Parts: sequence; structure tokens; C-alpha cells
Amino acid sequence: MAGRSRLRAWRAALGGLVALAVLTACAGPYQYYEGTGIHDTTAAEVAGGWENVEGTRVVLRKDRTALVEKLDGQDFDFEDGWRLSGTGTWHLADGDGGQVVRLALTARTRVESRSPATVSDTSAPEPPSTYAWSFYVDRNQHDELKLFFFSGDPDIGNTYVMSRETGA
Repeated sequence: MAGRSRLRAWRAALGGLVALAVLTACAGPYQYYEGTGIHDTTAAEVAGGWENVEGTRVVLRKDRTALVEKLDGQDFDFEDGWRLSGTGTWHLADGDGGQVVRLALTARTRVESRSPATVSDTSAPEPPSTYAWSFYVDRNQHDELKLFFFSGDPDIGNTYVMSRETGA
């Protein structure tokens, strides 16, 4: 009898280890991302124009208002293919993992699509009339500020990077 009890205990333990392995295999880099560790950026340093290679432009004004042009959705919303333009507000937040720029679109003025395929896709959800992004604050190898968020499936780790506007 004792042999059967030990066998059941080993099976239960092995089953638990297999379940744990399956669960952790699904965990990507975003699940464990704790931030950049940057804590010394000021709101004045973040204020100004930002752009990315896709033609996105964001202006973070010193009065905490914002202008957004062609900004894609964050995380899984990126897959919907819409690009929002409008006005909103922003603030610089500091947490244990580092600083984050919180940008809120409060008045949408235009919606565009990243590709023609998403325009004709009737199953795509309606783009939001308001939206909120969280940009991680980081620095490049030249100590220049950059902002980014994860795009698409966050576990894959694709980043949407905003750099200071050229000539700014």
C-alpha cells in the first residue's frame, strides 16, 4: 500500500511541475517587464515634439496639453490598425520600475488606418473616441530621451519608439 501512495504522490508532483512548465512557457518578456529604472527625467525635459518612423507625431506641451497625430494603439489594440489624431492631456508619473508618460486623447479629430486591408475589414472594432497610452521613459546610448510602449502581443516584446522630433 505504501508503494502506491508514494507513486500517487510522485504523479501529483510531476503533474504540478508539468502544469507550471506550461504556464511559464506562455510568459513572454512583457509579463516580467518592470520598467526602465529611469527616475531623473523632468516634465520640462519630456515636453516638446516626438515622432516615429511611421509618421506619428506627438506634441507634449508644457501646460500638460497634447497634440496627437496618427498614433497607433498600444498592446493588442495595435493589431486593430487604427491611428488616432486629436488633442488631450499628459503627465509624467514615477513608479518603482521607472517613469512613464501617461497620455490621454480626450478629443479625437481624425481616424486613419495603417493599411488598406484594415479599412475594408468589417470585423475590425470601431476605433475609440478617447484613448490612453503609457509610454516608458528611457534613454538611448547617447543619453537622449526616448519614449516607447509595447505594440501587438505584449509578450513578444515589439516596441513602438518615439524619438525627439528632428530639428527639435
